[in-house]
Amino acid sequence: MRRQRVAVAFGKVLRELRKEKGMSQEDLAGEAEFDRTYPSLLERGLRAPTLPVVISLAKVLNTSATHLVSLTLQELARS
Repeated sequence: MRRQRVAVAFGKVLRELRKEKGMSQEDLAGEAEFDRTYPSLLERGLRAPTLPVVISLAKVLNTSATHLVSLTLQELARS
């Protein structure tokens, strides 16, 4: 259950940052070199990202992996 809560919180953060950058899920997938369906799975909390995935997403979103994790922790605290 805990893993799923984290995955859902990370998904919310990812969706917000992606939209702030004006990117589609397909754009994000292409730039991060993921399958085009993977961002959707992450954003819906159906997959929990590995550390290399978090780092790749951070690079594409022009932020740090630390920032992504920090925002995820904040989201978890709200829920």
